[in-house]
Amino acid sequence: MPTRMTKGKYEAMQRLSNKQGLIVATALDQRGSLQKMLSEAMGSTATAQQVEEFKELVTEELTPYSTAILLDPEYGWKPAKARDQHAGLLMAYEKTGYDAEIPGRLPDLLPEWSVQRYVEKGADAIKILMYYDPDDTAEINDQKHAFVERVGAECVANDIPFFFEFVTYSDQIPDAKSAAFAAAKPDKVKKSMHEFTQDKYHIDVLKVEVPVNMTYVSGTEANRGHEAEAVYTREEALQHFTDTASIATVPFIYLSAGVSNADFIETMQLAGEAGTPFSGVLCGRATWKDGIEIYGKQGAEGLRAWLRAEGVHRMKHLAEVLNDAALPWWDIYGGKDNLEIV
Repeated sequence: MPTRMTKGKYEAMQRLSNKQGLIVATALDQRGSLQKMLSEAMGSTATAQQVEEFKELVTEELTPYSTAILLDPEYGWKPAKARDQHAGLLMAYEKTGYDAEIPGRLPDLLPEWSVQRYVEKGADAIKILMYYDPDDTAEINDQKHAFVERVGAECVANDIPFFFEFVTYSDQIPDAKSAAFAAAKPDKVKKSMHEFTQDKYHIDVLKVEVPVNMTYVSGTEANRGHEAEAVYTREEALQHFTDTASIATVPFIYLSAGVSNADFIETMQLAGEAGTPFSGVLCGRATWKDGIEIYGKQGAEGLRAWLRAEGVHRMKHLAEVLNDAALPWWDIYGGKDNLEIV
C-alpha cells in the first residue's frame, strides 16, 4: 500500500537530501555554547557579530559539500543567505538549553517565532531538540509528549517537514559520558525511538543519537584512543544498532553529539556494518569544532583557509562513508515508487 506524503513535505525533503536520497547535513544551531567556546579561544568575550561571522564562514565554505545546513534564528539568517544554492535550510525552533531550576529539563519554544514565520522566511524544515528520559515520571514526559504533538501539528498545518531530535539523559546518572550511562544508553535510545516514531507526532525525520557510546565499544579506535573500560563488545554494539533501527517507522539520521571527527567516522562505519537503514547525518562539531581555535587565534581568514582544507576534506570523507553505509530516506516507506504525493 502506497505511503501518502504531501507535495510540500516531499519537495522540501528533496531539497534537503541528494539525488541518492541521503541527508548529508551540517548542524550549526549552537548559540550560547558556541559563544562560550569562541570566547575561550579568543581570550575575550565573543560578540554576537563574531558568532554570526563564524557561522557565515562555516556555512559558505561547507554547504557546497552539504545537502543542507541547520541554523538558528538568533544568529543564522545572514549565514543562511551565504549557503550554497543547492543546500536546503533547517531552522531550530526551540530555546537553547533548559531551566535547571525546574525538574525534567522541560523544553520551550522561541516566543517570537512560529512555523508559519519560518516558512515565510524560506526555511525548508523545522528542527526541535528535546532532552528526554523515557524512564522519567509520567507527569514530566506527558508534558514533553504534548509539546512534540503541538509542534508536529504546526508543521502539518504549514506543510513543512518536522525534524525531531531527542537527547537522552538520566538524573540518576548525571555524567552522560560515564560508563554507567553508556550501559543505560541503548535501552533509553530504544524506548525513545519507540515513542517518537508514532504517527501522532507527525515527525518526518528523527535525528537520533547512536545507541552506544563508542568510547566503551571494545576493539574500536575510539575505545583505544580514550583508554576506557569496555561496556559492550563489538558484537553487542552492532546488535544495539540493529535493534534500535528495527523500531523506526520514519526516516532517521544520526547526530554527531560533539565527538571528534575520527570517532564519528568510525561510528558511521559501524552503523553501516550493522546494516542500519539510517538515511544520513546532521553533523556539527565533529566537522567544524576544531576551527574554533583557528578562528580565535587567526581570525576570519585563518578559519576560511582551514575550512577550505580540513573542513572540506572532512565533508568529502563523510559523504564517501555515507554513500557506502546509509540508505535513501524513502526506503523506510518501501522505496520512492511507493510514495503517493498528494
